[in-house]
Amino acid sequence: MDDSSFLTGQILLALPGIGDPRFERAVIAMCAHDDQGALGVGIGHEIEGLSFHELLGQFEIDPGVAPDAPVHYGGPVEPRRGFVVHSTDWGGQDTIDVAGRWALSGTVDVLRAIADGTGPSRWIVALGYAGWAEGQLDEEMTRHGWFNVPGDAALLYDNTADRRWERSFARAGIDPRLLSSGAGTA
Repeated sequence: MDDSSFLTGQILLALPGIGDPRFERAVIAMCAHDDQGALGVGIGHEIEGLSFHELLGQFEIDPGVAPDAPVHYGGPVEPRRGFVVHSTDWGGQDTIDVAGRWALSGTVDVLRAIADGTGPSRWIVALGYAGWAEGQLDEEMTRHGWFNVPGDAALLYDNTADRRWERSFARAGIDPRLLSSGAGTA
């Protein structure tokens, strides 16, 4: 099968006028996409009023050496389930490699490792995910709504959530202020 049509390891960006307020200015790290469906973790919006140290406290984990950081809105699916998008220098019991660009973990062992200083060197914590059924994302990509760019560490870790959307478009040579929220009718 030709994997070039799949978006694993890419960044999915919501175009202006996507039509779903849950995805306005969304930046999604695509962690899995194949003929069975797709899963991505939102990294473009922070959850107000919840920090990483507070999240660790909910699991009775001492923050240890972990810096406090924002927790991101990962997506509308299972918003109480946590995920960590992180560098590939650490792996746990459920860690999956994402096209050699980053890794994804979803169990508490990654939180413990980050707190005690033995975890991944770079990470983003999110609650929830964005998911698509078989063929759903492929069909959505044929109409207005989404744009994809290659994912890399700089886009993930060197930008704050509120800057990732613009910076990702800029990486593709696009000024998002010039994007239209509708398509032509010629």
